[in-house]
Amino acid sequence: MPAITVSATAPIAAAPAREILDHLPFPVMLVGPGGRIERANPAAHEFLGLGAESGLLSASLRQPKVLEAVSAVLKGDKARIVEYSTVAPIESHVRVHVIPLKADEPGAFPWRALLVLADETSSKRAERMRADFLANASHELRTPLASLAGFIETLRGHARDDIEAREKFLSIMQDQTERMRRLINDLLSLSRVEMDEHVPPSGEADLAAMALDTIDSIRPLARPKSIRIDFEGDPNAKVVGERDQLFEIAQNLIENAIKYSEPGSRIICDIHADIGREEIERLTSSMGPEAGRLTIAAPARSAGTRFALLRVRDAGKGIERRHLPRLSERFYRVDGQKSGPKEGTGLGLAIVKHIVSRHRGGFYVESQPGEGTVFSVIIPRHITETQPVEG
Repeated sequence: MPAITVSATAPIAAAPAREILDHLPFPVMLVGPGGRIERANPAAHEFLGLGAESGLLSASLRQPKVLEAVSAVLKGDKARIVEYSTVAPIESHVRVHVIPLKADEPGAFPWRALLVLADETSSKRAERMRADFLANASHELRTPLASLAGFIETLRGHARDDIEAREKFLSIMQDQTERMRRLINDLLSLSRVEMDEHVPPSGEADLAAMALDTIDSIRPLARPKSIRIDFEGDPNAKVVGERDQLFEIAQNLIENAIKYSEPGSRIICDIHADIGREEIERLTSSMGPEAGRLTIAAPARSAGTRFALLRVRDAGKGIERRHLPRLSERFYRVDGQKSGPKEGTGLGLAIVKHIVSRHRGGFYVESQPGEGTVFSVIIPRHITETQPVEG
């Protein structure tokens, strides 16, 4: 990039240019002789925590690669692009464009540097999540495939005429095939939800009816553990939503509760048909002050002020606080919850989160070790936006 020529007496200081600079949504700074910040827009002040007197760049941005690039540009070098990352207090990834500005008046310091900062934390995090997702999906599929290949080889070999071994191996192969089927179905479901997440639903559905239908269809899964599933609350809860996706929310939450509930225990699924924003915290904090609580997804502003609430409470071992922030990550499992032919895919809560986000609702979890876990979902009764929004 060639150098930009500016007036040395008022580099980016004229009123129109200053106003443009101040209204830019990304951090921009002008650095002059000695590495002193001559001007920084509000976005730069907020991003770097600059005071009223900006002072030296080295005092506000302690990044050697950036300072080296600025020093070179102030000596007349060409434009540079550098990147830096921080871990504490929060993870961040920033790209800095260092652009030379050449003065056009004799006797003035010849060079200044314009710094344009781009926060790439979200895109870097998304790249890492995609890479992790592919690695995890490959691993989850590779394991049952390897098992199937091994049993097929055995059945073709010495176990060919062993009826007892053959029946045992075929049963295991059926379990592994079912595991792959569940994983592929969940991957397809997650892909569909993500594709439509930016488009809010426009139809009407009954959240209570979805919950009751789910309970009826899922009770056979609870019988082997003698778990009772009870429905409480309002029998009618009309919301703006897509019926199949609301069914999927209830199905994932209740199946999850069955997996981690103790044998002979009780799962409670309850509905509040009409609650306000001021009631959300109280109704999603039902386990008391000792329990850990996390908002996985908050309701959108466009969701209005009235909601229907679905809560699913189990009597399992509970979840330690340190695990709560990662529960909706794809393939994440709490320590001791290993993947297996009878276990979940690790995608259920991620699917719930994306469906809830599409419905502009809220998703909450609270848990206490030894007491159990409560997942709560709120779905708007009305959505004020009429156009698709960016996800």
